Parts: sequence; C-alpha cells; structure tokens
Amino acid sequence: MNLSGGYVIEQRQLYGWADLVFYETPARWAAGQDRFPAADREPPAGWSSTGQDVWVSLRPDGAALPAQGWKIHISASVADAEHIVDTAWAYCTERNLPFKFLRDRHLFRMYNSKYMPRQASGKLVTIYPAGDRQLQRTLEELALLLQSFSGPYILSDLRWGAGPLHVRYGGFRQRFCIDAKGDQVLAIEDPDGNLVPDERRPGHYAPPWVEIPGFLRPHLERRRSGGGGFPYRVLRALHFSNGGGVYLAEQLSDGRQVVLKEARPGAGLDMSGRDAVERLERERWALERLAGVPGVPRLFDSFHADGHRFLAMEHMAGDVLWLWLATYHPMVHFGTGRAEEATYTAKAVDVAQRLEGLVAAVHERGVVFGDLHPGNVLITPDGELSLIDFEAAFDASEESARPALGAQGFVAPPGITGTAVDHHALALLRLWLFLPVNRLFPLSRTKLAETIDTVEQRFADLPDGFVARLREDTAVPVGPVAAPAASPLPAALVRRRSELLDAPPDVDLDAPEPDWDAVGASLTEAILLSATPERTDRLFPGDVQQFLHDGLNIAHGAAGVLWALHATGAGRFPEHERWLLDALARRPVLRRGLYSGRYGIAYVLDRLGYADEAAKLLVDAGDPPPTADVGLYGGTAGEGLTHLYFASRYDDAGHREEARLRAARIERMLDDPGHPAAPTAARAGLMHGWSGCALFLLRMYGAGGDPRHLDLAFLALRRDLEECVTRSNGSVQVADRGVRTLAYLEVGSGGIALVADELLAARPDPDVEQVLPAIRRACQTEYVAEPHLFNGRSGLMATAARLAHRDPGTEARDAVRRHLKALTWHKLAYRGRLAFPGDQSYRLSMDLATGNAGALLGIRAAVDGTGPFLPFFSPRPVADGAA
Repeated sequence: MNLSGGYVIEQRQLYGWADLVFYETPARWAAGQDRFPAADREPPAGWSSTGQDVWVSLRPDGAALPAQGWKIHISASVADAEHIVDTAWAYCTERNLPFKFLRDRHLFRMYNSKYMPRQASGKLVTIYPAGDRQLQRTLEELALLLQSFSGPYILSDLRWGAGPLHVRYGGFRQRFCIDAKGDQVLAIEDPDGNLVPDERRPGHYAPPWVEIPGFLRPHLERRRSGGGGFPYRVLRALHFSNGGGVYLAEQLSDGRQVVLKEARPGAGLDMSGRDAVERLERERWALERLAGVPGVPRLFDSFHADGHRFLAMEHMAGDVLWLWLATYHPMVHFGTGRAEEATYTAKAVDVAQRLEGLVAAVHERGVVFGDLHPGNVLITPDGELSLIDFEAAFDASEESARPALGAQGFVAPPGITGTAVDHHALALLRLWLFLPVNRLFPLSRTKLAETIDTVEQRFADLPDGFVARLREDTAVPVGPVAAPAASPLPAALVRRRSELLDAPPDVDLDAPEPDWDAVGASLTEAILLSATPERTDRLFPGDVQQFLHDGLNIAHGAAGVLWALHATGAGRFPEHERWLLDALARRPVLRRGLYSGRYGIAYVLDRLGYADEAAKLLVDAGDPPPTADVGLYGGTAGEGLTHLYFASRYDDAGHREEARLRAARIERMLDDPGHPAAPTAARAGLMHGWSGCALFLLRMYGAGGDPRHLDLAFLALRRDLEECVTRSNGSVQVADRGVRTLAYLEVGSGGIALVADELLAARPDPDVEQVLPAIRRACQTEYVAEPHLFNGRSGLMATAARLAHRDPGTEARDAVRRHLKALTWHKLAYRGRLAFPGDQSYRLSMDLATGNAGALLGIRAAVDGTGPFLPFFSPRPVADGAA
C-alpha cells in the first residue's frame, strides 16, 4: 500500500501493528470484529462500494470523478467516530457525493496514535465535491450537522471553523510520478499538464497555482493569525510526534529559555485511548508532585493556545543517554583495550546506580515514571542525570496500573505493575549500557537471557553480583498474570508471534567453529518458509519500503532475494521466479533504478535466463527524467552499469550508446557538483554518493579503454572521500550531517572503500591506498547496531573481508572473525531456522538490503570471498588464512 502521498515514515509502527513477526501493510489488519457498521452496509441502489486497502469507498454508478480538486476530510474523536461515519454516509448518499471512510475502529485509533505519520492523522472520512459551489454547500451543511462534534486538527489541511471539517487541494484519483529523490509518489497535474508530487506536508493546503476560493479565505486568515498573544518565541523544534511538538522556546516577558511541550486534542492516542492532552495533563500532575526533586524539570507554566494545550518547563542540560553510549562505549571504537573497557564499565555501573537513585526519589513522591528508556534520560558531560517526558507517569498507589506507551525492549511484560514497571526498565537499562540490543527481546523468548550471558562473558570487570541481579530483576513473575493494559493487538497476532519465533534456530552460531554452510542453508530455508506466493503485493517479507513502492526490486523485493539465493549457490526457485514475472505482467514498475526499480529487475531476470522479459523492461523504461539523481541505487550510475552489462552480453551498440550518454551526464555533474541531481555530503557512500558513479566510470574504462573514464572515476571517488573525517581512533568515516560518523555500505566510508579497492586494481594511487587501512579500521568496530547488508554488520564484515588482501598482518582477518562471532548478538529464529531482524530491529526481514538475503551475501563474502558480492563488483583476491 502506498499511503496517500508516498511520504517517508520515520517511525515504523504503522507497518508493525498488523503483524508482530514481519512488517505488514495495515490493509491486512486482523480486526474484522470491530468494523464500523457502515463498512458492511449495503450501498443504496445505483451506488457501488469497494474496499481499497484500509478504506471503504462509495461512488454513484456512472459518476465521473475529477482527477483532482478540493476534497473534504472529517476528523473525529474515538467516541464519535461511528456517528460521524453514519452522518457522512447519509449526507453523501442523499446528494450523490463520492466518499470513503476508514473501515474499522482499530485502524482509526492506529492512524491517530502517537507515532503514526502526522500527515495522515485524524482523517476518518474523505468527500469529493465536484467544483467550488458544491464544496461550499457541503461544508456549510455538514458544519450544521456536526456542530456539536470536534476532532483533531488535520495538519496537512485547512480547518473549516472550529469543528471536524477540513479541506485540502489534491488528487481524487491515484496517479503517480517520480519525485526528485527517485521515489514513486502520488501526483497531481500542474497547469502545463505535468504530473508533480501531491504534497501533504503540514500547512500545505494547495499548490501555488491554485486560487483559494473566497469562502475559504476567512478560515485561512484565522489559521495564519494563530489567535495572537502567544507568550513564547519558538527557537527550534526538538521533536515531533502525532500528538504535538516539543520546542526550545524563549519566554517573551523575561527571555528565559524553556521547553514547550504541545498537545493536540484528539491526536496521539495511546493503547488505552488517551489522547495527547490527557497525557500532558498527567505530565503536569507528575511535575507538580515532583517539584524540587533534582533531575526532574521544573514546571513553569500550563496554558491553552489556538486550541492546543502547552506546558512550559525547565530546559534540562545534557544529551540523551544513547548519545553518551555512542561516545564512550569501547565496542563502538575499534582499537580500545582492557584499560578502556574497565574505565567504561566503572562509568556505566555508576550511571546505572545514579539513575536508580533518581528513580527512587521519584517513587518516594508517589510517582511511577512509566516510560524509562535511553531516549528519556539526559546526561551531562560531568555525569549529571535527569528524566524527561513524564506523560506515561501514574500514581504509585495504583498498584495494578501499567503504562499504555513504551519503547520496544524496555516495556515490562504482563504481570509487572506499579513501581515494578520502573524497576524492570532499570534492569533492562543496566543491560543496555553494555550490549544495546533490547529491541530484539520481544522477538525471542530466549534473547534476554542470551544477552545477559553475553555481557557476563564479554565484560571481565563487572562488579560482583551485577549479573546475578540482572537475572533476578528481569525475571518474569510466575503465577496469575494481571490483565495487561488495553491493547489493540488481537490475541491471534500474539499467538502467531509465539508459534513462529519461539523455536530455537537449527544451527549453532555460538559454536567455536560454526558450520557456515549449515548457517547459509538455515538462512535460505527461513527465506523460503516465509514466502507468500499467494499474495500479489509481495513475495518475501522485508522492509516497509516494499509497501511504499513495490515488492519487486533488488533492495527490498523479490528480485533481490532471488538474486542473492542464486549468487550464493542456494539454488534456483522457478515457482518464485514465475511469481516475479506474473507480478510484472500485473502492474508497471514505476521506479527506474538498479536497486529501486526496473533496471535492477531486468538485470536479475537476464541473469536467471529470462532475456525477453528483461529486454522489455528496459525498452519500456524510456529516457531518464532530467531531475533523476546520478547515484547507484536509483539513478544514472546504476542505469549505466546495467546498459554496460547488456551491451557486453549481447554485443549491443544501443546499450553501449545509452551507457555512454549516462557517463557524459555524470561527467557534467562532476563539473557542476552543485546541480540538484548531484550527490550531497549527507549521502556520501556506495548507493547514493559519488562512489557509485566511480564504479560505473571504472566499468566504462574497462569496456572501452578510454583513460578519461578512469580519471573521472578517481575524481568521483575523491568527492566522497572529501566528506570523510578521521576519528580519534584513526578510523576514517563519512560525517553525516554533523551528528554522527558512518562506515556502512549505503551511506558511509565502507562503500567508498569497496569502490576504491576496485579502482586500485586498475591503477595505483598512493593517496587512495593510504586511506584504505583507516577506512578498513572503521569497518572493524565490534559493536554494530544491526546485522544488515546495507547499513549494518553484514556489510561491514564483507568490506573488511574484501579489503583483507591489502592487510600485511592479521588485523582485517581477525576483525572478520569477530564480526562473524558477533552475529549471534542479532540472531533470531523463524520457524526453527536462523533469521535476522530488519531495519530498526522491530520485525524480521528477508530482503537483500535489511534481511536474511543480505546476510547470506555478507556471510559468503566474509567466509570465502570468492563468490559474487553485489552486482557489478568483481571477485577480490583471498588473503591467506581467510575466515
């Protein structure tokens, strides 16, 4: 499902609610028992009703729906949702107005929950008027019918009055275009007849060429005025959620800096149905009761403005605890020794003890914090701690109470209530300070115990009793279990998670010498067991990107999995190849790229022997748009490499010319790095940076022998190297927006090094050769947050292995062995086979970029290094004593 607008969902909860094992589309939400009655109502005579993903759509027979125009959205509170759906049904069917509504209460609550996309929040009903006159009449008449109801403000819309009605200009029918990032998004038509993105960002009610009707202007002016008299000046936004924003602000009366916390009525629902305003009231209560406790923000003000509730509180110094861990944890920085580990252990134990004391002080005032995790703990450089975000707090006298919000990996299991909720989270935080893999705990009943064992073995300087207390404080109570907090999760989903994930994997990654052939076979079997050939939207479960775009491409779709299985020797699977061919016949592939779209699918099909189908995909691609990026993932470099492949395979002059044209385009971008399509500093690396262009130009040199292409390849590589910095441990990494440094393949220095290694095989370059050991050092870090190929351990260990032939000693090979051993930190199981978590570790994944297919490639590269790694990379020499 492409959620109207194609916007990126930073928080992945939307695709985690419908299943607890894999990311899944909300259209498959298993909540049929709570459907709105209107969803099963027979439409009136002369009307048609269709189910479209999560929506029920109704339209008069023969009605011609305009392609775009002003649409009406109706929001609602949970209590009023059914009535508003019924009101809209009656009104629209009487007046022959096409409309749609969310099919059930669970979906409505989910779309309004705290970490859902803000642009979609609040939309319960959509109505499609035919022209401005009908728009005005509908708004005026519905305003009278709904005058006693309210609903959350829809941020992408203009509100009509103070009720639940909102308007926005946008598409009525699904049409798509490719945006500047190469993503497929919903589109509208501009005055010149071009399809352009249908933007749905907050405050964007209409495109610039659309005139606002006069009857909407008073509502627009009211919105722009904001009510006036706001007593603070916002300096910057600190955080946004569906419930509202958190801002650093300055009080106008005295210049005092404060943190402003905003709550939107009816929005940001938690699992108990409380909205952001109710939770902010809890925070106000907690801060008042905790006044004077060191480490708790002082409350300065509580007020309403423009219909929203605000708290003004003390701006506490320090960074969130996860930044502190990234700065000091010895496993994050390759090259640290026993002394550094002992120093960190003492620091971490001290932090845990002081945090325990702070929580005890909160409990002494009769407050349970309720949402203790690293993002809600601040620490200063000198070690002072504070707690922020008390919206999940509750009275300690409520002994059976549990919070309705929580961070995965820190939520207490059923049966733990009252102050024990905080004590359990404290224990999980103590463990996290040494091995931060907590998000995996809900995905395996044994993972918590395994992680405690790993910490005990890995850290020699833990104080006596530390591990024993971890085991005691994280034990789940035995006996009658108290009812959990209200949850929208059907019991069937919980049972499914247990049935599919609880059996241990059939291979032993903890063995002194794991059987890597058996490991590969187990990963492969998990992929095959997860396949869903009966579905038409995806074959193998993977990242949420397969729902935002399609489930066919190399990075996140069927083509990538089939290529990885074939490339690693796992075999051919004709029934799954047929699924891919059938899917291509059902619908067009709108994205072009090597990893993101039709170019990569064509390459895989040809490698699998489907030459005609591959050729058709490329013929149908047409010319690239002038705004397309030049990177490997979805842009010019990936297209050029694909044309070179087909030119060589079929001695085709047409493909050769297409490759030449793309090389010329990259050359122009190298001359004009400020061009909008050129890679930026934030994207340096293999997939989106100049390094992918360097790989293409190197292959152009190999195909035609023109030394100019080799010169350009080194120039492109240096552009990415210019975005790297040297860390204190001597490693070289990409500086990512001044916030962090990265060594990954997708964005990071590891991907740059892979291309540099290939370039040096064509021509020596002392400067590039000099930097490679420092990049390899970055790839040798022991702690890596996730196991992925593109942005995780599998890619780093593959890079270290492919660079090992340049290491005169054993450092690189030792690092590869450490990576292979540390895979056990991430290991999970699916139906008794080895599996790994996907992006952010919320759910499992089988795709190439984030899941089992990528792990197969990474392990094969790390273990023997002789097979294919990624498309268009050549086999590298194998160092003596390879892992």
